[in-house]
Amino acid sequence: MQSLTHDISVDELRFRLRGGLHRAGDPYYEDTCVLFNTMIERRPRFVVECIAVDDVIAALAFAHHHQLPVAVRAGGHSVAGLSLCEDGVVLDVRGMADIEVDPEQRVARIGGGAIWADVDRATQAHGLATTGGRVSTTGVAGLTLGGGSGWLERKHGLACDNLLAAEIVTSGGEVVRASEDENPELLWALRGGGGSFGVVTALELRLHPVGPEVYAGLAVFAADRAHEVLRTFRDVMAAAPEELSLACAFMTAPDDDEDIPVHLRGRAALAIVGMWAGALADGEAALQPIRALGPDADFFGATGYADFQCSVDDPPGYRNYWTAESVVDLPDAAIDVIVTRARELPAGPSTVFIVAWGGAVARHGAEHSPLAGRDAAFIVHPLLLWEDAADDDRNMRLGRAFRRDMRGFSTGATYPNFLGDEGSRRMASAFGSSAARLAAVKAAYDPAGTFRTHQVLETIADALPTGA
Repeated sequence: MQSLTHDISVDELRFRLRGGLHRAGDPYYEDTCVLFNTMIERRPRFVVECIAVDDVIAALAFAHHHQLPVAVRAGGHSVAGLSLCEDGVVLDVRGMADIEVDPEQRVARIGGGAIWADVDRATQAHGLATTGGRVSTTGVAGLTLGGGSGWLERKHGLACDNLLAAEIVTSGGEVVRASEDENPELLWALRGGGGSFGVVTALELRLHPVGPEVYAGLAVFAADRAHEVLRTFRDVMAAAPEELSLACAFMTAPDDDEDIPVHLRGRAALAIVGMWAGALADGEAALQPIRALGPDADFFGATGYADFQCSVDDPPGYRNYWTAESVVDLPDAAIDVIVTRARELPAGPSTVFIVAWGGAVARHGAEHSPLAGRDAAFIVHPLLLWEDAADDDRNMRLGRAFRRDMRGFSTGATYPNFLGDEGSRRMASAFGSSAARLAAVKAAYDPAGTFRTHQVLETIADALPTGA
């Protein structure tokens, strides 16, 4: 175990690193401080460019000695800004992004700084894939540790359900492997419990035969058909095989896409988007009820899986506010509320994304993963994106209004990756009865509370109602 008692100076840290040490004004530093959510403006004292495990160990020792806060940055998609810390040390692990695929064992070993686009390309070279994010620039580690919702979840479970092993560096500088045979309690915690146990430097994920072509795409409808389309989406998914994974999105139709009918460009619309994880012919049949509605634009068809994984990427460079509510179902009363509130969406990239769960998501319980709320039929997920800081209050109020609207239909649980900074009580509902067990794992691997992601787990346990 690396000793943390040695007085490590800035010059010594720089000498020990294989990567670089960066300060304000350095181009690498400035690049690291640009996150997906431009509302986040934090200025760390140092950015450590980590390209090896020893860099992580040295950076943690330095931060510990100088009593500096720590953050870990990979994809930079934490909407709450947990990829940065003010006046502390940011460990930028983007240089640790190697991907090794074992097609015989159907396992991928992935560096802690990799993004999903690279993983999908590497695994698809062998006709394999695992559940990955719907935004291809998202970091693999962050998404997996927070659950990992994606198009393959109904067939193969969440990303965290496919986590076979992980390597982490603890706050004390110890390199620990978590698997079913080694530190299994830590593996359990990492399957959706967040990244507050250490710096994840590598993950091993189970792979499944997928592609290289899948039946996927989207169908776009005018907003005045919202009730009809959302009811059809609900009914189709209620009886759908696990291979079918769809979402419904309220949106502004692109105004610069020649494939979108002129009457929809730049106007309120909604889309059914998703894929079939099986034979192409079966996918075409499964999507027939959606296509029979007669969409204004229909882009479903055979496409490469890795290409589809990049097709609905959220645009960078915007201010973001996210929230979500996991719901038991979408009765007509809930649909009425959603359609009414969606009329308030500002023009531009904002959306209300309604994801159908079920299938393999619901098959795992608390013995496998700390995530609660797997019995949800749908997740209603407003994503507010805008450019002008003067619009902050209006958009955040709208996001909270959506959540209040859905409260009466809620399972009572939440899904961590779809939440911004909503406090420890909201985060506690993501883990339910597993919160106290998670806090115990936190105390074992990070007793000093060095890692501050996914709220502070000591307070999550405290946020549980009496008797939970």
